[in-house]
Amino acid sequence: MTSQWQPGTSLPILRQRSRVFAELREFFQQRQVLEVDVPVLASATVTDHNIESIQIRSPMAAGYLQTSPEYFMKRLLAAGSGDIYSLGKAFRDGESGSRHNPEFTLLEWYRCGWDEHQLMGEVADLIATLLPDIAVRRVTYAEVFYQHLQLDPHLAELTTLQRLAVEMGSPAWADESRANCLDLLFSVAVEPKLDAGLVLVYDYPACQAALAKCAEDGQGRKVSRRFEAFLNRVELANGYCELTDAAEQAARFAEDQRLRLESGKAKVAADSRLLAAIQAGLPECAGVALGVDRLLMQMVGVDALDQVMPFSWSRC
Repeated sequence: MTSQWQPGTSLPILRQRSRVFAELREFFQQRQVLEVDVPVLASATVTDHNIESIQIRSPMAAGYLQTSPEYFMKRLLAAGSGDIYSLGKAFRDGESGSRHNPEFTLLEWYRCGWDEHQLMGEVADLIATLLPDIAVRRVTYAEVFYQHLQLDPHLAELTTLQRLAVEMGSPAWADESRANCLDLLFSVAVEPKLDAGLVLVYDYPACQAALAKCAEDGQGRKVSRRFEAFLNRVELANGYCELTDAAEQAARFAEDQRLRLESGKAKVAADSRLLAAIQAGLPECAGVALGVDRLLMQMVGVDALDQVMPFSWSRC
């Protein structure tokens, strides 16, 4: 334990970390995207039953450390900010390991009037500025899922997905939801087999829409207008063509709360200020959140976040 006072990263990587922050800011400055500084402590938080927030209680303030700047940024968008980005800290409870830390650095940005395909292009441009000559591939969720599992994820019966989840996971998956089964199957059977380089997977199943709009694909299947970016088979970013319907958003929050109660998790109230902002007029936009620490891992070729962070949780 005597070495635990020391940072996890080396001085050369610490310097590279600083350069990457400067390059990210330069990228958005050149494109006239405004940097915004939003709170990390708030009275409300996400309702997503797969994400746990860190709760803070004190005589002065009781609330949650934010899992991303998304809700505050959407309130700024509704207030007329135009294109914005945030580079700062985010927090999630129960996430620790070589690719997870309770506190991490997140780059999140929103483009007004854009769709998810335009934003995928900008993600590729951003990565190319840091990793020149990176190979880029775009593929639908259905295409890559079928490639490795010979199954249409949009049309497959829930019982089929549960059976495969049991085979690849444990008997506990026999009663899991469609969304959770798909998430397990993708992470176990698809993600490790993705191409090297930057792979942009889009048109996710509608049951995994989260805060994205839904639509029909070219084959008439209902999909969410959502994408994820994987860099050398590591999940790097998650983007949406953002939902702008306040009633639909409230309904999704209610479904999140139902799922939280069903799984025995603490109830989390919907963010009324976010709903009011969407009702007031969230502009048509696309947004994406990118894990900067994971990006640095890929850039320097290391296997753990501890090696690119000054101090991971184990050293705090």
